[in-house]
Amino acid sequence: MTAHDSLTAPLLDHTALDLDAARRITYRIEQNFRYDYDTPVQAVRQRLVVVPPARHGDLHRRTHRVHVTGATTRRRVGRDAAGNTVVRIHADRVERSVEFHITAVLERIRAHGHPRLPASALADPRLLRPTQLTGADDHVRALAHDLAADGARGLDLAERICTEVHAAITYEDGATTVFTTAAQALAGGRGVCQDTAHLMLALCHVLRLPARYVSGHLLGQGGTHAWVEVVVPEHDQAVAVAFDPCHGRRADNGYVTVATGRDYVDVAPTSGTYVGAPGGRLSATRQVGVIAAA
Repeated sequence: MTAHDSLTAPLLDHTALDLDAARRITYRIEQNFRYDYDTPVQAVRQRLVVVPPARHGDLHRRTHRVHVTGATTRRRVGRDAAGNTVVRIHADRVERSVEFHITAVLERIRAHGHPRLPASALADPRLLRPTQLTGADDHVRALAHDLAADGARGLDLAERICTEVHAAITYEDGATTVFTTAAQALAGGRGVCQDTAHLMLALCHVLRLPARYVSGHLLGQGGTHAWVEVVVPEHDQAVAVAFDPCHGRRADNGYVTVATGRDYVDVAPTSGTYVGAPGGRLSATRQVGVIAAA
């Protein structure tokens, strides 16, 4: 399938496919972000973390495009401290609206396995230190020590944390915000995927288990998704193993990674500033699916 064909091929019904048995799976991501303003605005600065990496373990980015409508813009593409692709878009003026269109095609080659990192990642402060969103209080610390009381370590401990977080936080949209901390989510017992990811990270940090936040997509889900990668040693390197505490399981072939970081703030899909009257409105659409599997 050519790059052009992959950008236009119809999506398959992934529920009718045996993705666990497939050796190669090709996905297409399509996202639109639109900002509407009541009056013209100036000096628009937008940061997009929506383009998957060239490679993340068994996932390979085959092609992508970022298109902007509604304003004359300039762009700069770079990488952040975690190696994520960051697209920065500048517009001197937007009259009423500006829209960002993102399309990406990725291929999963199952034989390529988990993301590999140097052994030094096991002691990387970015994977071990809490942030404002993933800091622990006494309740979080007590839960962490209970989970490790029998000496569980590595992936066994990660499995236990994932299961416990899934039981501790019931999914409820609107119960939290992007500013809710892991400790607050645990105390409230309600939240969304980013809350469960933050709580799992908080527990991992207390127990000195290196881990990172993952932003991406889950097939069949309406919005973007978040989960956690726990980093463990393997031979003379390290590997990142993905867990989804929102669903209480390891991530499988229905998950597509876009970016990794310390928490949601590092990898928010869209963020930015402008000069003008307050009240800009964001709307978004998303479609992610499988276009080939074999």
